[in-house]
Amino acid sequence: MDNLSEVIKRLSFRAEVFFSGNMCGIHAIGGDSNQQAHLHLLQSGVLTLKSVEGHKIILDRPSIIFLPHNTVHHIIANESEGAQLVCANIGFDSGVNSPLVNNLPKFISYPVDDDSSLSQIARWIFDEAFTQKLGRDPMIDCLCDVFLIQMLRRLLGSDDIQTQAQVTLRESVLQQGLFAGLAHSRLAKLMTALHDHPEQVWTLENMAEVSVMSRSKFAALFKSTVGQPPNDYLTDLRIAKAQILLQEGTSVSVVANLVGYEHGSALARAFRKKLEMSPKEWLAKRLME
Repeated sequence: MDNLSEVIKRLSFRAEVFFSGNMCGIHAIGGDSNQQAHLHLLQSGVLTLKSVEGHKIILDRPSIIFLPHNTVHHIIANESEGAQLVCANIGFDSGVNSPLVNNLPKFISYPVDDDSSLSQIARWIFDEAFTQKLGRDPMIDCLCDVFLIQMLRRLLGSDDIQTQAQVTLRESVLQQGLFAGLAHSRLAKLMTALHDHPEQVWTLENMAEVSVMSRSKFAALFKSTVGQPPNDYLTDLRIAKAQILLQEGTSVSVVANLVGYEHGSALARAFRKKLEMSPKEWLAKRLME
């Protein structure tokens, strides 16, 4: 199974460059209502990045910085010399609060030259960003899409994902969450089935059957790999899909059936337990943001 292709299909993202050039001074990014992730590519110069969650890193070589969760952060470059930089918003169709995106680290940074494929794509991006060629803007956006896929390929294929020593990650991508499940040979088929058909009647027994394990062994493996019990993960997945459908204008009763609940009141109970509000209250709040 091509696990990364399954992940990419579900992430369904698009990149849009909002800055390319020489950046000087202090710039605040993130935290707006658009709920977008952020990708920064440093070509040259010295750059300091600080996030409100306590991440801080100083870069003095071509590097990538990726913040998947719309984290508020500040980019600081020397006023006199500046830093050559390309910055892109990454929009996830599933939203930055979906289980898919939640299972990415909150902060990823490493030198571009550490990966030959990333280095090549980065050179193409820089070549387009700092010249005035026809079709420049859509070309950069497309190259950033490719760059992000290559970066995810590196993350999913690595046995030991590390960032700069001073950066603390919530969890390693391959130790917890969706990527861990997709990367595990015994769980990959089930993870795909859960995301493709969350509306089905899923019990601990039939989830264990799909994974070809006993119920007790499956439950222990799932929790240690994914980071939460199977039923909790399924509930989060169903609520995330319900949120997308509600925003598309689907009624609560129809949404309930589409994500695996018998009726709207059952979906409402799940929402209140998880979010402390009903589906309609959640939607009203979301529309006001």
